Amino acid sequence: MIKQKRILIVRPDRIGDVVLSTPLPREIKKKYPDSYVALLLRNYTRGVYINNPYIDKVILIDDNGYAPGSLKWFLKKRSEIRHERFTHSLTLLPTERLNYLLFFSGIPYRVGVGHKFYQFITMTKYVNRKKYIPLRHEADYCMDLARKIGIETADLTTEIFLSAEELEKVNKIRSGLLSDRKYSIGIHATSGNSAPNWKPEEYRDLIMKLKRNSSIQVVVTDNVVPLGLAEIEDVVYPNKGASLRESIINIAALNLLISASTGPMHLAAALKVKTLSMFCPLTACSPKLWGPIGNENGIIMPEEGYCGSVCPGDPKKCVFEGVGGIDAGKVLDHLYVFLRESE
Repeated sequence: MIKQKRILIVRPDRIGDVVLSTPLPREIKKKYPDSYVALLLRNYTRGVYINNPYIDKVILIDDNGYAPGSLKWFLKKRSEIRHERFTHSLTLLPTERLNYLLFFSGIPYRVGVGHKFYQFITMTKYVNRKKYIPLRHEADYCMDLARKIGIETADLTTEIFLSAEELEKVNKIRSGLLSDRKYSIGIHATSGNSAPNWKPEEYRDLIMKLKRNSSIQVVVTDNVVPLGLAEIEDVVYPNKGASLRESIINIAALNLLISASTGPMHLAAALKVKTLSMFCPLTACSPKLWGPIGNENGIIMPEEGYCGSVCPGDPKKCVFEGVGGIDAGKVLDHLYVFLRESE
């Protein structure tokens, strides 16, 4: 008798990273349809996996009333994981604490990224990104862990599943946004300082230019709207104070989302909403590593040589300013070409 594979996918980080993990359970279920697949993630990202038909259970890192990392948290979470009798774990972002949690939870086959000392002493298997040479997509690097348990696939399409009720909400929101207009264009101005991004002033300039086009309804999708972008006349702000799942529904109602490389860009891609995204050519920020997957998308980058002559060299400080960078006019030009080509 073949023992059922009971697989725990561990993805404790941010929204974009969690979205890029969504191909794994699908491809695992294709290969092992009788397997049991669960997710270990943080409460604030669980909305990505609601209604996902390939997931049997979601286990939250931060739901048991104890501070994550405390002894009481560790013992209670270990008991919860041990109860599921997992045969495999795939840790897409290893941490020492989670590594020991999985080890003491009795999971016999554990895979992580890299080869740290704490992985060595717990006999954790690993995959090596080989200094990102050759450079591949983050979703493909994630799939390497599934390949360690026999998954063979090149399908990295990300997915978020909406219920019938949620789809009705999407259609209602879309109708309200469009009214007598042709496009609802989302602007997401924040990125959690994870990638090069404009200052709010440049986003405001883009919004004011878009507002001149009577066929466009501008929608600012940030949960916390930056100063200078709030209360602009005839701009909609549906995500202020919204939950992740509510934000997902509102993004699904858009025709297109404009942003830097950020989690909502990946949400839009997984919902098959068009995206127009600003990227940096540096390896750690490259669209080849972090670009949207599975939707119609356009990528805007600074001109060749910009990084060596104008950019400060730190992606967290870069705002795409200066000669050869990216400004509102350049994005607008790309937008109109992209809309025409995708019609």
